[in-house]
Amino acid sequence: MKVYDGKSVFQGVAIGKISVYKKGEQQVKRIKVTDTDAELARYEAAKAKALEQLQGLYDKALHEVGEANAAIFEVHQMMLEDDDYNDSIANMVRTQGVNAEYAVASTCDNFAQMFASMDDDYMKERAADVKDISERVLSILSGNDSASAMMTEPSIIVADDLAPSETVQLNKDMVLSFVTVHGSLNSHTAILARTMAIPALIGTPLPLDDTVDGKLGIVDGTSGKIYVDPDEETLNRMTKRQQEEAEKKSLLQTLKGKENITLDGKKIMLYANIGNIKDLGTVIQNDAGGIGLFRSEFIYLEKDHYPTEEEQFQIYKQVAETMAGKRVIIRTLDIGADKQCDYFEMEHEENPALGYRAIRICLTRPEIFKTQLRALFRASAFGKIAIMYPMITSVKEVKQIKEVVDAVKKELTEQGTPYGDPEQGIMIETPAAVMVSDELAKEVDFFSIGTNDLTQYTLAIDRQNTKLDAFYDSHHPAILRMIAMVVENAHKAGIWTGICGELGADQTLTREFLAMGVDELSVSPGSILPIRKIILETNVEEYKAGK
Repeated sequence: MKVYDGKSVFQGVAIGKISVYKKGEQQVKRIKVTDTDAELARYEAAKAKALEQLQGLYDKALHEVGEANAAIFEVHQMMLEDDDYNDSIANMVRTQGVNAEYAVASTCDNFAQMFASMDDDYMKERAADVKDISERVLSILSGNDSASAMMTEPSIIVADDLAPSETVQLNKDMVLSFVTVHGSLNSHTAILARTMAIPALIGTPLPLDDTVDGKLGIVDGTSGKIYVDPDEETLNRMTKRQQEEAEKKSLLQTLKGKENITLDGKKIMLYANIGNIKDLGTVIQNDAGGIGLFRSEFIYLEKDHYPTEEEQFQIYKQVAETMAGKRVIIRTLDIGADKQCDYFEMEHEENPALGYRAIRICLTRPEIFKTQLRALFRASAFGKIAIMYPMITSVKEVKQIKEVVDAVKKELTEQGTPYGDPEQGIMIETPAAVMVSDELAKEVDFFSIGTNDLTQYTLAIDRQNTKLDAFYDSHHPAILRMIAMVVENAHKAGIWTGICGELGADQTLTREFLAMGVDELSVSPGSILPIRKIILETNVEEYKAGK
């Protein structure tokens, strides 16, 4: 038995076969062929099958993650049918008398190198796409279609890391757990695991080879361990744990439909965080009272152009209609720092976390901001939408936002375009916002505390820097005092306060947040029912008295 330690992303126990997900880069040999027509026919058949696979992936992605995410597979189809790409392969087979695999691999190298050397960032990214389509064709030619073979049975997926386009290809009904060597707690894989409510580990230094692949594995999301080829005692112990957790999960389902009220009558709003329309199903499935954070920046990150007003309007409208009158808090564009969009053409920054991001972009590029606000206000006529502005540091910024909002509302009125009257709030995620929260509270309808950034800025620790994990303390007394201070100032001004950062889902702090008077917790959908259980079992006044 081998045991590897990683960082837990989501708790729980998964037991099953380990499947190592490896990115292509197959070894290709140059083989002399005499019948070049037959070799080209092999290539054409492989290309046709690859196109068929890509169409299937596009259809699957369209259903699961929406048109923006699915577009990558349309791009791959177009590239695979590109005349220059195909002519290069055919010419190599005919003039050099080589096998199709060698011609595909050589063409891939040539085209990838050509794209990578270009100045344009968009064209540079096409190098990875050329490799993707070439690896797909090579897999078919070699009869080793690993991606589909990998998911024939429920598996623990082990990988270096997984990109969004790769997770789309997985049959999620077959995924028991994710374990990655790299990645952060905010990586796509981590967010997906939390959304799916399956155990997952990141930063796990295990080998991606035959010593792991195909072996029985156990992922313990609570302790952050993966057991490879476990001994009988470990297997029996973890199987028992898994059964106990399944019983708990079944009991949690009985909490659906119940109000989030403590034993002494204090009510709290329990909402869900989402990044995409595809997450709406899990929001409803887990009985969230609303959406406390819709990360609108993913609409921008999934495109290669500025999303239009109409594109955004349709998304916001769908979310509002689907939630059927429940509050939907949409955060305005939060690009910058670790979330970069090439087409924004932002200059390189030495310290992007302290740089040009979020509301700072919106206030200095008002046309981008106005486009989003127009879409949001229009969509607010179709449901209970609230708008939330990130990275606020001063009252001055809030007043600037109000000026832009007034201009947008005036435009919509003059055009005869209907719109609602959405609540407008701000994120408290900088120490500056905490310290002037008494003044800010007079300007807005609500606060939502972004604990991820608040912790980063308060402790002067880059949350993306894994070398500083030992110093990162989300339970630091300064953070908890700041949250209490914000709640107190909000209530004095008659507005409500929520928490939408990862700390909101920390069950060891739920009672503490209730004692502080936090009005709302917005968490990953899979955390809704476990936190509801704590709320229903807590007497807040008794807890405060016993502290």
